Amino acid sequence: MNAARFDAIVIGGGHNGLVTAAYLARAGRTVLVLERRPLLGGAAVTEEVFPGFKFSVFSYVVSLLRPEIIRDLNLPRHGLQILPLESTVTPLDNGDYLASWADPDETRRELCRHSPHDADAAVLFGRVMHHMAMAVKPILGMVPPDPTSLSPADVMGFLRLGGHFRSLGAERFHALHKLMTMSSADYLDEWFEFDPLKATKSASGIIGTFLGPRSPGSAYVLLHHYMGEIDGAFRAWGFQKGGTGAISESIARAAQAFGATIRTGAAVERVLTRDGQATGVALESGEEIAAKVVVSGLDPRLTFTKLVEPKQLPDDLVEGVRRYKFRGSSGKVNLALDGLPDLTCLPGVGPHLRGAISISPSLAYLERAYDDAKYGEFSSHPYMDIVIPSMIDPGMAPPGKHVMSIFVQYAPYALNGGWNDAKREAFGDAVVATLARYAPNLPSRILHRQVLTPADVERITGLSEGNIFQGELALQQLFFLRPVPAWAKYRTPVGGYWQCGAGTHPGGGIMGGSGRLAALEILKEGA
Repeated sequence: MNAARFDAIVIGGGHNGLVTAAYLARAGRTVLVLERRPLLGGAAVTEEVFPGFKFSVFSYVVSLLRPEIIRDLNLPRHGLQILPLESTVTPLDNGDYLASWADPDETRRELCRHSPHDADAAVLFGRVMHHMAMAVKPILGMVPPDPTSLSPADVMGFLRLGGHFRSLGAERFHALHKLMTMSSADYLDEWFEFDPLKATKSASGIIGTFLGPRSPGSAYVLLHHYMGEIDGAFRAWGFQKGGTGAISESIARAAQAFGATIRTGAAVERVLTRDGQATGVALESGEEIAAKVVVSGLDPRLTFTKLVEPKQLPDDLVEGVRRYKFRGSSGKVNLALDGLPDLTCLPGVGPHLRGAISISPSLAYLERAYDDAKYGEFSSHPYMDIVIPSMIDPGMAPPGKHVMSIFVQYAPYALNGGWNDAKREAFGDAVVATLARYAPNLPSRILHRQVLTPADVERITGLSEGNIFQGELALQQLFFLRPVPAWAKYRTPVGGYWQCGAGTHPGGGIMGGSGRLAALEILKEGA
């Protein structure tokens, strides 16, 4: 056993683990972060995949990072610099396009061009979604109470939750109930008539889930992404200068400034226990390190079935983790380009290339993409969310060159016959061919291509089944059910062993909420 003893060891240098470490170190605890890979960030990393070309390899945009974390850890001082993504353009099959811009008046004129009705409805829709985001926002900072417990803390938690919902009033409560239970497409059908507008908005309800736009529950995922904010502006998305890895690095620097120690290339094999109490960790190298508290930033499957022996845990917890749904369905294609794509609908270089490009021309298009995945195939014509980071941050590519980040649905982890090199390249070909329908010059611009399937994400980052949220944001896996009933408050049955990953409330995205709440609970117990 290593002679050094820490107050806390955090397993995993993803952004939630780093947030936990920073809060514990800020409170005066001696903290060690252990990361298996040679770089920090988990799925929020920046890598120079090809010489001179830097990519946000997995996650690629930021919006959900909680303002209180930015403030508490003083992240701008440590390098956080979020640049706005000011537009979204959806190319249409008839050669036209749908766009939203930073200027609300310009966006309204654009909507009027397609549907005066939708231009009017969009104002009210935005107001309602803002109210819904504000209604849910306090829950993001709340430790989930246990509905089966009669402890004063849990009873008070539910009383506060009930009081919060009562304060919404009947109209807003009913609207929130709809968002929690409906499909994104059905919800949007109640508001809009222009199909590409409904498709583009509903795409936020399928990101990172094995759901289609008509699947019940996808409306909540839409709201989850709608809760993003930058400088107080809801539904604002941005790009971190230097890529998403720079977000992780800024949190790491904050943790180190508070006194935390961080080691990379240090893979944890198991959590050491004695008499039902965590006592430290054993690394794959054979080294053992002692600590009073061990915190896992890994997903629930790894936290409960790899790092500790399942026989140490209650049967209902082990069974709940076994049933917990990951179902990775997202792929990523990163392109190094020798020039910019030329969209048929908006030729030439313009502000539209500094925002997002959404390949979501209709609800039927998205549903057909989901149909492929339902039957075990990758989508032949997938939904894509595309950004060109080098248009926002020129340092991401050599002069005159560009990088393109393409987030893709659907690429099911459970592909028929499994993933191999040939299927990975076929998937990449389908992505490029689909995009070439809207930017015919793209194939000739490609210098290098990186194609990542959910199996690759799992292999590289350790995320089970390649799920970017450490488990689906399905209704049965939210709040006090995340990851399983009775164990949603960041604790585990092993004394001194805690959870802080996105598999706990409030869930995935570059949010940091799970890491912060876990740290506050650990500190509350005086650990």
